[in-house]
Amino acid sequence: MMIPTIPTPDELLDKGFRRGKKAADLMRTQKIPKHLKGKKIEETRVVTSCQVIKDKLKSILDSVPEIEELPMFYQDYIDITVGVDDMKQALGALNWAYGIITQLEKEYGAKIRKNPSERATSFQKQAYGRLASVVNKIKKDLDFLDFAKANLRNMPTIDFDATTIVIAGFPNVGKSTLLKQLSGADPQVANYPFTTKGIQIGHVERHWKHIQIIDTPGLLDRPVLEMNDIELNAMVALEHLADTILFIFDASETCGFSLESQYNLLKQIEQVFSEIPIIYLFNKMDIVKDVEDQEYIKPYVDEFDDAIFISAIDGEGIEKISKKFDTIKKIERESEDDFY
Repeated sequence: MMIPTIPTPDELLDKGFRRGKKAADLMRTQKIPKHLKGKKIEETRVVTSCQVIKDKLKSILDSVPEIEELPMFYQDYIDITVGVDDMKQALGALNWAYGIITQLEKEYGAKIRKNPSERATSFQKQAYGRLASVVNKIKKDLDFLDFAKANLRNMPTIDFDATTIVIAGFPNVGKSTLLKQLSGADPQVANYPFTTKGIQIGHVERHWKHIQIIDTPGLLDRPVLEMNDIELNAMVALEHLADTILFIFDASETCGFSLESQYNLLKQIEQVFSEIPIIYLFNKMDIVKDVEDQEYIKPYVDEFDDAIFISAIDGEGIEKISKKFDTIKKIERESEDDFY
C-alpha cells in the first residue's frame, strides 16, 4: 500500500498559506479596477490556500484503495498491522476536513466578493483562522497515517494467480533457509526468537507453472487468540494464501522446542486449516544422522509415511520437495471468514 508522505498540520498550513501569498502577490501585478483589486487579492489568497490544502488531502485519500475491495489477505494484514477501523477513521477524518475546507472556500470567497473592500482583509484572516482550526483537528489522524505508512511500507506483494506454498513451523526450524534453497530468494537469516520478522516470498517456475513460496514468521504452540502480531501475520498467510503447507519439524530439537511441542502446533494447524494439504518435512537430518538410532523421533516419524527428510542448510532432499510441487492444485476460495 503506497501511502504518500504525510505532512504535519503545521506543514500543511504553511504550504497552503505560502502558496496563497504567492498567488496574492501575483494578483497585485494584474491590471484590475482599483475598487476591486483589494477584494480580488484577498479572495485569491483564501481560495488558493484552501485548494492547496485540499489537493494534498485528496492525494492522500486517492492513494489509499478502498480496504473492502482489497483481497482478504491484505484486509487482515492491515488489520493486524495497524488496525482497519483506525485506518478508516483516519481517512474519514481527512475526508471530513476536505468537505469543510470546500465549504470555507466557497463561504469566504463569496463574503469577500459581496462586501466592501475594506472588510476583505478581515474576512481573509477569519478564513485562515477557521482553516487552521480544521487542519489542527485532524492532527491525530495525520499522525496515525504517518504511523501506518511506516508500518505498511514493507507489506508483501502477493501474486494471487500463482500456486502458493506456505512454509510453517516453530522459530529457528529452518524455514528461511528452505525458502532460499527452493526459490533462490535471499531472506535474512538470524538465530534469535522470531527469526523472520515479516512475510518473505520466493518464486519458482516448474513445467510452466508459477509457484510462489512464502516463508512465514515462526509460530508458537498456543491458541490463536493468544498469538502476537507476528504470529497472526503467519496465520493470515496460511488462511488466505496457502494451496499447500510445508510444515517443518526440527528433528534435532536444536530450535529450542521439543518434537512434542512441534507436533502439537501441527495438530492445531491441521484443525484450523483442514482443507489445505500439508507436506511434512523433518529438517536438520545432518545433525540427527540416523533416525533408527533416535528413539525420541520414531513416534513422530512413524505417523507420517510420506514425510520427507531434509537438511535445508546442505540442500539435501530439496529435489524431493520440488517434485511434490508438480502435484499441487490451486484452491478456489469462494468466501473467507475470519478464524479469530
